[in-house]
Amino acid sequence: MNNQKIKSFTDLKTWQEGHQIVILVYKITKEFPKEEIFGLVSQMRRAVVSITSNIAEGFGRQTYKEKVQFYYIAQGSLIELKNQILIAKDVNYLNEENFNKLVDQINSAHQLLQGLIQKTKSFVNHKS
Repeated sequence: MNNQKIKSFTDLKTWQEGHQIVILVYKITKEFPKEEIFGLVSQMRRAVVSITSNIAEGFGRQTYKEKVQFYYIAQGSLIELKNQILIAKDVNYLNEENFNKLVDQINSAHQLLQGLIQKTKSFVNHKS
């Protein structure tokens, strides 16, 4: 087990996993039809950036309660992205291989985010 002290949001495994999704979504959406630039591409990119941005912002917050709030927002964006990739697959913008890659990555990030939320909530409950 890695017991290094977490000094930055980039040290969080949850953020690192989310960042991989950001890179994947940007690469994959480059191939979407140009008419989707201001539609689905924009929505997906905003949602995916929101995931890591809210993890980072939560990390920077002072109270555990505030941290949890931002981690929940990140979770909402992750679920929003999951919906958008289902749409992209159903309208044939996303092939099965890329869809599966994204789903696996999203599920992994979701699991890590759930763990981060639960761990942070345990600190809230200890402070109350």
